[in-house]
Amino acid sequence: MPSDTTRPAKAFPVSWDMFHRDARALAWRLNDAGPFAAVVAVTRGGLVPAAIVARELGIRVVDTVCIMSYSHTEQGEAHLLKGVAEDVARLTARDGRLLIVDDLVDTGATARIVRDLLPGAHFATVYAKPLGRPLVDTFITEVSQDTWIYFPWDTGLAFQPPIRDGAA
Repeated sequence: MPSDTTRPAKAFPVSWDMFHRDARALAWRLNDAGPFAAVVAVTRGGLVPAAIVARELGIRVVDTVCIMSYSHTEQGEAHLLKGVAEDVARLTARDGRLLIVDDLVDTGATARIVRDLLPGAHFATVYAKPLGRPLVDTFITEVSQDTWIYFPWDTGLAFQPPIRDGAA
């Protein structure tokens, strides 16, 4: 949950069922853009949708690029922690059959790092905010920049007050 000083105006809670449906919708959309030889998940948020997309599209080569830009409370400066394997990175230069998958593109800071590492790869996210949207090729749902998405792996079941009572 964002801290009080960074709390966005809107909250967008996403359940496991909703996320799975949206990740499968992303796979449907990507099916015509492929075939892809490998998937690169942007960790950590991209791990779940990358696994779903890889399964749906029959992609067996899965790698990760590890970038840290969020804590559970706020967004910070993006830092590359781990790049992709050399043989996977070569797929981009050779034939453009590399797919990058992340859960969300927000400001575009993470996406810019990944784009620089893997130019020519197809970049897909489940959710996109306006500042980052131009950096991805395919996405499913756009949300406003002032929305904080609560992913199912970050939340538990709890009572939510009605919107009219001041819930975000």
